[in-house]
Amino acid sequence: MTGSDATPSFRLAYVPGVMPDKWVRIWNERQPDVPLTLTQVPAGAAAERLLGGDADAGLVRTPVDREVFSAIPLYTEQTVVVVPKDHLVTAVDEVAPEDLADDIVLHPLDDVLDWESLPGRPALERPATTADAIELVAAGIGVLAVPLSLARLHHRKDLTHRPLKDAPESSVALAWPEDAKTDQVEDFIGIVRGRTVNSTRGRQQPPARGGSTGADRGGARRKPVPGKSAGAKRTGKSGSGAPKGNRRGKPRRRS
Repeated sequence: MTGSDATPSFRLAYVPGVMPDKWVRIWNERQPDVPLTLTQVPAGAAAERLLGGDADAGLVRTPVDREVFSAIPLYTEQTVVVVPKDHLVTAVDEVAPEDLADDIVLHPLDDVLDWESLPGRPALERPATTADAIELVAAGIGVLAVPLSLARLHHRKDLTHRPLKDAPESSVALAWPEDAKTDQVEDFIGIVRGRTVNSTRGRQQPPARGGSTGADRGGARRKPVPGKSAGAKRTGKSGSGAPKGNRRGKPRRRS
């Protein structure tokens, strides 16, 4: 089977915290004959998976290497600090880095925030994953700064979070290898950008069979019928200007 004979499909990778459900639902509505396969990949492995051909595109965290990838920024997440529910900072609506000066701030190896200087006190060892760091927070070992979506992903009843101001933020983008843009990637770009199914941007959809053309719908003007003024509306008047059914005139005299 050649590439042109193969059934089209779309493989989308996404990193933890990203919720592609809405876009996938729209895809399934618009492309019922093109299956979409979702694969979650670690944030640090997304680029390798895309370059290795394991996915056609990915919802990844920035920065993205623009020498090998094309990317469309989608949104930027708020950074929060995850703490036990009885922590002192739960008394405020927003936490400043200096509020964590006495806390051990965990820094997992898969951290997606680009810190210049981590607040608080460092831990003796870095947890391997964000999930491991969450377990340490629950055990009262320290606190953890993460994008809001990751705090929600690893939600526990004994933990809560507060916005952390003056902290680095994480952005999410749709990315694909620059030399491997497919029709399916173009279609998904239209979805994440909010284009309607009838949008003139992106790939053009074939016209419906039996549909009327612009000229059939009045795009071209009709030639006027001889003896009638072009564009005249039916008003119930004859060509002489007298109303129909009212041409009596004067009665004839009998001789």
